[in-house]
Amino acid sequence: MAPGHRSILIAGAGTTGLTVALELARRGFRPRVVDNDVGPVPLAESRALGVNARTLTLLGPSRVTDAILQEAQQIAQFRATSEGHRLATVDTTKLQGRFSAIYALAQGHTERLLLSKLDDYEVDPEWQTAIEKVSGDAKPVVTLRKPDGTVETATFDIVIGADGAHSVVRKAVGIGFPGEALESSFYLADFRYKKEIDPHFIEMQLVDPGMIGRIPVERDVLRFISTLPDFEQKIVHPGPVAERLWVSEFRIHFRHVEEMAKGNVFLAGDAAHIHSPAGARGMNLGIEDACWLAYLISEGREAEYSRLRLPAVKTVLKQTRQLTRLIAMRNRLAISIRNLAVPVLFRLPAFQRRLLTGVAGYDTPPPPWIDGAL
Repeated sequence: MAPGHRSILIAGAGTTGLTVALELARRGFRPRVVDNDVGPVPLAESRALGVNARTLTLLGPSRVTDAILQEAQQIAQFRATSEGHRLATVDTTKLQGRFSAIYALAQGHTERLLLSKLDDYEVDPEWQTAIEKVSGDAKPVVTLRKPDGTVETATFDIVIGADGAHSVVRKAVGIGFPGEALESSFYLADFRYKKEIDPHFIEMQLVDPGMIGRIPVERDVLRFISTLPDFEQKIVHPGPVAERLWVSEFRIHFRHVEEMAKGNVFLAGDAAHIHSPAGARGMNLGIEDACWLAYLISEGREAEYSRLRLPAVKTVLKQTRQLTRLIAMRNRLAISIRNLAVPVLFRLPAFQRRLLTGVAGYDTPPPPWIDGAL
C-alpha cells in the first residue's frame, strides 16, 4: 500500500490534532479527524497563550507561521519583580535565528489558523463525534458515535490519540499515565482594558509567598495567573478595566506516558504528557509531537516515534517542574535566598542563553526535515 493511501484516524481537533492532520495532508495523506466538542476552543477561554520559536519553525512549511506572526504579540522581555523592585529583565529578542523566543496568541486563534490552512486540503474535522471504543493496536478497530446518535465501526492503519489529558484512546489501549499533582491550585483572570496596553512583556511579580504573573493576550487584554486565591485584590492594573472576560481555577499535574505508542496507536500532546504552564511549553510540545509523528509516518518510520519523542518530553517536564518550584515557594528562608540569587543569575549571559533556549523550545532535537532549523 502506498504511504499516502494508509487510513489514518486522528482523535482530537485541538492544536495537536490539527497540526498532525495538516502535516500529513501537505505530504499527500487524507487523515480523518474527529472531536467530541462542538468546535474549536472559544476565543475567550484559551488556556494556552505562548507560541515559541520552535513552533514557528515547525509551522513554516505549512505557511501557518506567516498567519501567526500577523496576529501574535511579540514578547520582547521577561521581567521579575518583588515588592515593587525589579529583580531581573531578560531580552527575548537576543536569540539566534529568525524568531524571538516567544510570542503571545490565544490558543483559540491558533486553532482557527490551523483549521483555515487544513481547509485548503479539504480536510474538515468531524465535530461532535465521539470515540467510544478502540480494539486492538496492530490494526485498530474504532467505534465512533456521530452527532445524530448513529454508530460507525471502522478499521484504520493508524490511530493517533490527540484527545487531551483524559484521552479515550490512551485508556482504550491500556497505556498508563503515571505522575503527580501539586497540592495547591492556580488561578487566572483575563481583563480587557478601555485603552491599549503594552503587550510586549511578561512580568512575574513575586509576592512572597506566591506570585502573580502578567501575560499579554491582545493589545487591550491581559491575563493574570497566580498561586493566590485572592490575587485579584493585589493586581495593579495598567489602566481602567472595561470588563473581566474569564476566570478559572486549575490544578497542575506532572504526568507522562512511559511509551507514546502501542502498535499502530500513537499518542501526542496532552494525551501523552501534562505539566505546569510555566515556560509556556505545553501547546508547543504537543505541536512538536504532531510534526515529528507526521514526518515519521511519511517516512515509514513511525515505529521510532516513542524512542525519539520521550527524551524531549522528559526534558520539558523537568524544566517546567523547576520553574514551578521557583515561583511557588512558601518557605521564607528559601524565598529570601531566591530573591538574592535571581538578580545575580539573570545577569549571567550563560544563564540567560539557557533560559531563552528552553523558552524558545530549542532544547529538544531540531526537525531534520527543515533545512537550517535550530
